[in-house]
Amino acid sequence: MSKLEQILVLDPPTDLRFKGPFTDVVTATLKLKNPSDRKVCFKVKTTAPRRYCVRPNSGIIDPGATLIISVMLQPFDYDPNEKSKHKFMVQTIFAPPAATDIEAMWKDVKPDDLMDSKLRCLFELPSENDKVNEADSKSAPVLNSSKADGSVAAKAVDDSEMKKILEECKRLQTEVSKLNDENRQLKDEGLRQRRFQRSEYVTSNSSSALGRESKAGSLPSLLVVIAAIFIGFFLGKFIL
Repeated sequence: MSKLEQILVLDPPTDLRFKGPFTDVVTATLKLKNPSDRKVCFKVKTTAPRRYCVRPNSGIIDPGATLIISVMLQPFDYDPNEKSKHKFMVQTIFAPPAATDIEAMWKDVKPDDLMDSKLRCLFELPSENDKVNEADSKSAPVLNSSKADGSVAAKAVDDSEMKKILEECKRLQTEVSKLNDENRQLKDEGLRQRRFQRSEYVTSNSSSALGRESKAGSLPSLLVVIAAIFIGFFLGKFIL
């Protein structure tokens, strides 16, 4: 009897790629899709169990469902000259309708009912462009944060400056109002002074006119008196 073909669709299908640097945990994802109309049990195995952490490493996938598995490579000293020999294998079987104990089911599985797929592990160091892009992506949040802080600070400065400008405008308006009041007062005072000067001028002119009239009136009287004296003198002399 021929071996059963893998029922699950794996993405990626053959290689698990881990991109360094490997000084920290590096995670690769594996998608398992069940295109059948039956439940499928799966189990993930590796040739280097101490170097990897797989979550989840086993379970049941419902018909038409997709499950994402995280394969985490632990930090290690990477040697580019060393070719990776690590491999993964995904084993699957159709789950019985009344399956309750999955571990027992795996122990009792027949080799003819077992399906599997193998994947190689590939290690890659980032290129110079990738390093630049990664550095940019890391610095972008800081730059964005700096821009946000700068915009907030600029907004605070703008608000403070605007407040100062408004206060200065109010102060200038007050000064202008005071100057307008002083100008009105000076104008009124000038009008009063001009009116007073005019009244004094009219009064002095009236007094001068009266003086001239009194002088003009007294002059004929004086002439009459003098004439009378002379007439009296001549008449007296003539009579005598």
